[in-house]
Amino acid sequence: MFLSVFDLFKIGIGPSSSHTMGPMTAAARFLDELLGSDWPRPANAKVDRVAVSLHGSLAYTGVGHGTDRAVILGLAGLIPTTVDPDQSDAIIDRIAAEKRVAPPGHPSYRFDPSADLVLDKKTPLLGHANGMAFYAYDADDHLLLKRIYYSIGGGFVVSEEELQRLKTRSEPATGTPVPYPFRNAVEMLSMAAESGLSIAEMKRVNEEKHVSRDELDAGLDRIWETMKGCIDRGLSQEGIMPGGLKVRRRARQLHEKLQEEWRQNRPNPLLANDWLSIYAMAVNEENAAGGRVVTAPTNGAAGVVPAVLRYWLHFHPEADQGSIRDFLLTAAAVGGIIKTNASISGAEVGCQGEVGSASAMAAAGLCAVMGGTPEQVENAAEIALEHHLGMTCDPVGGLVQVPCIERNALGAVKAVTAASLAIKGDGKHFVPLDAAIETMRQTGMDMNERYKETSLGGLAVNVVEC
Repeated sequence: MFLSVFDLFKIGIGPSSSHTMGPMTAAARFLDELLGSDWPRPANAKVDRVAVSLHGSLAYTGVGHGTDRAVILGLAGLIPTTVDPDQSDAIIDRIAAEKRVAPPGHPSYRFDPSADLVLDKKTPLLGHANGMAFYAYDADDHLLLKRIYYSIGGGFVVSEEELQRLKTRSEPATGTPVPYPFRNAVEMLSMAAESGLSIAEMKRVNEEKHVSRDELDAGLDRIWETMKGCIDRGLSQEGIMPGGLKVRRRARQLHEKLQEEWRQNRPNPLLANDWLSIYAMAVNEENAAGGRVVTAPTNGAAGVVPAVLRYWLHFHPEADQGSIRDFLLTAAAVGGIIKTNASISGAEVGCQGEVGSASAMAAAGLCAVMGGTPEQVENAAEIALEHHLGMTCDPVGGLVQVPCIERNALGAVKAVTAASLAIKGDGKHFVPLDAAIETMRQTGMDMNERYKETSLGGLAVNVVEC
């Protein structure tokens, strides 16, 4: 199945693509189903009340990740792309007071968040760790419709039936066939060699089977502008992040110190790493505060790609708008291979699937715009991913703050290092990218559920105990 650059890079809100954006999208899908006619209902039956239950990882860390808020906003008819984070509190407070939701195009439904939104930690849904069930009742509280959805990472949402097709690999190809339908790195390199095109050029040709060149470029520019805006907001904000851990924003203060060093021309052998880290932290502090971010490929890993791109623009005089687009296209090509053959979800494979994937994508993008061959680009992605293998997802307090913010900074540093190592070689290397991706998938399958975004193990318990 074709994965667009706009599937991997989605504009939305924090703090989590799988726990915030996904549930909000699932609520929108449920509302669409309520208006549909392809589900059986008694004659003259009308939906009067809606309810939701969250299961698995969504139940354990839902409050910390804003899942409860996302579901409420979704049932009010809002979607991640356009919801205004500054208006969210007022909307949620109004629904809690009125105990009703009135999404556009729908009648008003009874919905009391205190009773109709349940975090069910006892009943896992077997399909996926991020499961949720939506219910519709008539005025006599007879169940009319129940739908189960799974948030599978990066803001992607599937129904039970869609999930089964994905698991059995039996889902047919959909949409317009593309000229370069590579599903893995071996195919990608083979097609690049045969066509003489770069990875970004092949990805562009594929994308232009679905949108015009102008639409593609405008979309890519919008992604970067949103990423850049997120960095800038993060560098301008200070104070305590929400959630109860009382973690203080640091990006602005660190940025001011770096600017002072820059003005005084002080020698700093770690200068590039410092800028990378601050850019990534700025994004993830914004994400933790529920601000506007871009999945890259997830919210929890949203800082890596923007930080490396900003580094490219900061330290490389040859950087231009065209190179930004090539960076994003190359990164999306690698991200699509990872998602197709393994996972980008922390709830499925741990943080190796989030920050590890983001670092591989960023390394590939940077290597490409620095003039790397397809073989060097594949090598860069492999180096970055290999050195995140086994990384757990263990957010303290269920919040996307500790260790997530600093983890993005180190993921960005690893990405630049990987690209630098790869471009100094000839592209030949011992471990193929496909082997690293398969290893990540197998490691994720073996990983204990306590280390998959449930906050039941690792730092999530040991920091509290200390």
